[in-house]
Amino acid sequence: MATRKKAKVKTKAKRKKVPATRPAKRKKTVGGSRKTAKKASTRRPPKTKRTAKASAKTIAASPPVRPATETPAPQRAAQSVPAGERIGVITHYYSHLSVATLRLESGTLRVGDVIHIRGYTTDFSQAIQSLEIDHAAVSQVGPGDDFGLKVTQHVREHDVVYKVGP
Repeated sequence: MATRKKAKVKTKAKRKKVPATRPAKRKKTVGGSRKTAKKASTRRPPKTKRTAKASAKTIAASPPVRPATETPAPQRAAQSVPAGERIGVITHYYSHLSVATLRLESGTLRVGDVIHIRGYTTDFSQAIQSLEIDHAAVSQVGPGDDFGLKVTQHVREHDVVYKVGP
């Protein structure tokens, strides 16, 4: 006896969502005239004049005024150029490695030299521990070289590098 195959049942299609319709607008009446309501005013009420008593209370409650002879709040000190010659500029900083890329403008740098890095938010000195050109360690770099330098603090592009000592 042969077995009968089951008839394939088609699945029902999902109902599409019908977008909400706007409520029907009210029909305008023909004939009778309606007056529209005026909008509430958005103007501010006029200021009231102060009385002598009220102004005396506010003056008494306010803190005393300091004389102008006192020194003003301390401002950022004028930038002084550190002792040493300007030798280069920071061109890039890799924060995850603490490595700065420098372009040497003049002079030479060797491992062990002391440099001073100065910028708007940067001002520190350090001894050079390693120099790299194209991922290869070198002991000395000359003018016009772009090289990597491990730094101890955060630096920014355009910070100026000074050579302080050997």
